[in-house]
Amino acid sequence: MKYLRHFFSDEQGQDIAEYAVMLAVILVLVVGTIRLVGTNANNAFSTVSSSLQ
Repeated sequence: MKYLRHFFSDEQGQDIAEYAVMLAVILVLVVGTIRLVGTNANNAFSTVSSSLQ
């Protein structure tokens, strides 16, 4: 019983979970930004290329 009480009152793993959630949110934002910029850059290069021909 003492082990279970200690197990449920221990908050050490909570910090790791919070950092994992923050990292996941940051990664989603970075990937979304890169995809958006990549698409816009591709369109810009295509426009320049077709105007040069």
